[in-house]
Amino acid sequence: MSICPVCKKTVFFAEKITTLGSDWHKPCFRCSNESCKKLLVLGKQSDRQGKPYCARCHSILFGQHSNGPSESEIHQFHESEMVVYRM
Repeated sequence: MSICPVCKKTVFFAEKITTLGSDWHKPCFRCSNESCKKLLVLGKQSDRQGKPYCARCHSILFGQHSNGPSESEIHQFHESEMVVYRM
């Protein structure tokens, strides 16, 4: 048996998701962005340094921008929600 990287409890076969080198409880497999925490679907997540993210947060937090934010957008996380300011 293995230990969930989020809650540190034992992961049993019937409740596990295996990805990113670990076994996870299904309810623990969430976006690692503290302002999001969206429940993720296996195979539809993005990852960074072994942590899962929803596609939107991964793009906002780690997306490559050559000349600043794409489409003249500035993304900020404020009080547990994402705020998008358009210029």
